[in-house]
Amino acid sequence: MEKFPMTTDGYTKLEAEIKRLKSEERPAVIQAIAEARAHGDLSENAEYHAAKERQSWIEGQLLDLEDKYSRAQVVDISKLSGDTIVFGATVTLADEDTDEEKTYQIVGDLESDISLGKISISSPIARALISKEEGDSVEVAAPGGARSYEVLKVEFV
Repeated sequence: MEKFPMTTDGYTKLEAEIKRLKSEERPAVIQAIAEARAHGDLSENAEYHAAKERQSWIEGQLLDLEDKYSRAQVVDISKLSGDTIVFGATVTLADEDTDEEKTYQIVGDLESDISLGKISISSPIARALISKEEGDSVEVAAPGGARSYEVLKVEFV
């Protein structure tokens, strides 16, 4: 059974999403189905069919999220330290072509969000960074072509 690496923050957010689906979305869709049933003929009732479709989506999401929640391998970043890049590290990089600096945190697949600077452990850049240290140069085979970065800083925040 495959484990999903996840930060403590990601685990907490996953737990909150499961609770939200169970306590808000599920009761709301049950109410919508009951209201649509009250309108009569179900075979031509678009509201009923939409509500049933929504219910199916919610239940599918819950099954998927609960499965991942049960297989989460939580990594407490506050207990990590060192100069080597590992899961949970926050890394500052400099593009060797443009000198542009970027900061990323390496997180689990479920919690990655590039707009927040969180990249998945399975992404090409994260895989290239693992085991590197400050001052190392990294060649990343990205979809847009090969890029070279220098590791400026490794932190565990």
